[in-house]
Amino acid sequence: MMNRPRLNFRLRNLILPVCLVPLCALIASTQTRQTSSDLPVDPGPRTGPANSGGPLKGLSDSDEKLFWASWEKFKRLYSVSGTIETGAGLGPSFNGNSCAQCHAQPAAGGSSPSPHSPQVRQIVMRNQHPVLEPEYNPQVALASLDRIIGKSQVVPPFISPDGPVLVPHLVRTPDGQPDGSTHQIYTIAGRVDAPGCELPQTNFAEEMAKHNVVFRIPSPTFGAGLIEGISDSELISNLDSTKAQREAFGIKGRFNRSSNDNTISRFGWKAQNKSLLIFSAESYNVEMGVTSEAFPNKRDQSPACVFNSLPEDRTRVELPITEKYQPSGFASDVVNFAAFMRFSAPPAPVTHTNSELNGQKLFSTVGCSLCHSQALQTGRSTFRGMSQVSIQPYSDFALHQMGPGLADGVTQGLANGSEFRTAPLWGLGQRMFFLHDGRATDLLTAIKAHSSKGTSCQGRQAASHPSASSTACTSEADLVIENFDSLTNTQKQDMLNFLRSL
Repeated sequence: MMNRPRLNFRLRNLILPVCLVPLCALIASTQTRQTSSDLPVDPGPRTGPANSGGPLKGLSDSDEKLFWASWEKFKRLYSVSGTIETGAGLGPSFNGNSCAQCHAQPAAGGSSPSPHSPQVRQIVMRNQHPVLEPEYNPQVALASLDRIIGKSQVVPPFISPDGPVLVPHLVRTPDGQPDGSTHQIYTIAGRVDAPGCELPQTNFAEEMAKHNVVFRIPSPTFGAGLIEGISDSELISNLDSTKAQREAFGIKGRFNRSSNDNTISRFGWKAQNKSLLIFSAESYNVEMGVTSEAFPNKRDQSPACVFNSLPEDRTRVELPITEKYQPSGFASDVVNFAAFMRFSAPPAPVTHTNSELNGQKLFSTVGCSLCHSQALQTGRSTFRGMSQVSIQPYSDFALHQMGPGLADGVTQGLANGSEFRTAPLWGLGQRMFFLHDGRATDLLTAIKAHSSKGTSCQGRQAASHPSASSTACTSEADLVIENFDSLTNTQKQDMLNFLRSL
């Protein structure tokens, strides 16, 4: 006996020591400062169709076909050997059984789903009729999915039905050394397709009691190919262009770089991944346990829990007679996943109201744009429609010190325990969870979290971080958040409205 998965179809569908001139002029010209009694409120995710999830405009016919074929693979469900779900290679430990399961909001390729989302829904059969219902955190059901009766696993205490999809990292190893690596929440032990495997789950309740667990949520992949296509020189020039302004705000910034060729890496919460191919292959192995030509070894090699020849995902030199000849069929899954992200269009903003347009100006005036750069340009590309394209990701893709409040103690590449890549803001208008660990569900909370004011550096380090040197005691965004706090309620609302228009 086993629990069967439900049908799951996605519907396509600054107060500064010396006031800076722009800010002073803005405040001086504002006659309504603090006259509005209405407190600013995050308007929440926009309703209506997802403004993302489709292919880039201008792709060649072949590339667009590859996008849609890869889209199908991105949504595929996985089991241990492909005998239950068509995808093979799940485990021995895992956080999910499909890419699109976690990258779901507001469409495949996005971030964590939520039952409160106005976009993500799933179709289930009820009394022989298809019914739309909210989509809850899929990690809950994985504890019992395809398990032998009595062999279900424990849902970790940090996973909840209406909370974000979470990927846990342990800060320290059992002997007290820095860890930082991803730890999976489930194992295949007890599944009907993993006879003999007895691999235990990590005792996360125990690790949480030791303040040894930090989290990440899935980062959106929309427009990722355009991000990949930005040249290093463009990123360096963009950062250099705001040097004087950033120094006035106490903002520094540096790039994470590949340890192999020293070029700028840009994917992941700490920009730890160099390319989309590496990003997809690493996630495949770390989140689902599937080996590939890029990561050919299982993370846990317990003999009784490895059921397939390795690597499980590979280039196919022959296609089954039942399959049509197409590039996506010969290419490995990780190549298909990278193609899906590479050819994915960026989210389309809907900024047009007076409030949103005013908020856009304020976003720059208070200093947010010194990290969240609005415009960048791609370099030359072999793919049609991707060369010399002006894009608006609202990120400089550099690392910035965010202070003890956001620090997670995890070092990745050059990024230390309190540094994070500036998260791109395009698509923000339809996200449900914010910050690297999903702690915020509204924009005001997320904005305030950028400040180190009121946080205890030493207390935070003693509780969570093995090395005091790994965490900065102040955030580079402190003066920016002071600027935001100095705005009137109406101005703050305009900024929130602008952010929800992205």
